[in-house]
Amino acid sequence: MIPRLDIVDVVRGLAIAGVVLFHLVWDLAYLGVIPAGIATHPWWLLFGRSLAGTFMVLVGVSLVLASAGGFQRRAFMRRLAVLAAAALAITLVTRVVFPQTFVYFGILHAIALASVVGVLVLRLHVSLIAALGIAIYILGFSWTSSAFDPRWLAWTGFAASPPLSNDFVPVFPWLGLTLLGMAGTRLALARGWAYRVRPLEGRSARFLVWLGRHSLPIYLVHQPLLLGILTPLVELAR
Repeated sequence: MIPRLDIVDVVRGLAIAGVVLFHLVWDLAYLGVIPAGIATHPWWLLFGRSLAGTFMVLVGVSLVLASAGGFQRRAFMRRLAVLAAAALAITLVTRVVFPQTFVYFGILHAIALASVVGVLVLRLHVSLIAALGIAIYILGFSWTSSAFDPRWLAWTGFAASPPLSNDFVPVFPWLGLTLLGMAGTRLALARGWAYRVRPLEGRSARFLVWLGRHSLPIYLVHQPLLLGILTPLVELAR
């Protein structure tokens, strides 16, 4: 069994820190503190998409590493239940707060579904997993149809004009990144690279590891905290 790798948690920690920064800018624009164009600038949106992509890759990486000593069904189901509950909570809360742009299939929904698909293909040959990942990623950018525009189908990624959402991470192409993360990690294990990774030293590294290991609760509470702090401050300043 492979011990938990600090480098994976560091990458996840950097990603969740990026998410907090991304939403901080969004909140400041939403409250009128900074120009709205900053939060919607293509480069800033690309930064947000890169964070989502990082999390989707890490789903595959973590799944393979956690299963290296044998698939732990109970731990997986417990984690999946937490993810599903959190995703549902995000949908319900945003449906009330942002009814026109609520999150009907965001990053947590995508991670939960990718986790299930990942388990189903876990024992396939690494080349087949990689091929599936590439195919799903390419297909997500190459075919759309207006028939998939309703929310109950848009989550697939095939919608020509999906309903607006504050966080939209459809199956195609994002699931492809999870499968590629799985394939890359399987290759790293086969070549012994993962076994040679040493624990990271230093206060900054340990802090990032902590962020990475608590990324889900941080994701769930950071927006209410940010808006809860910023909103009264902005009101006082006006």
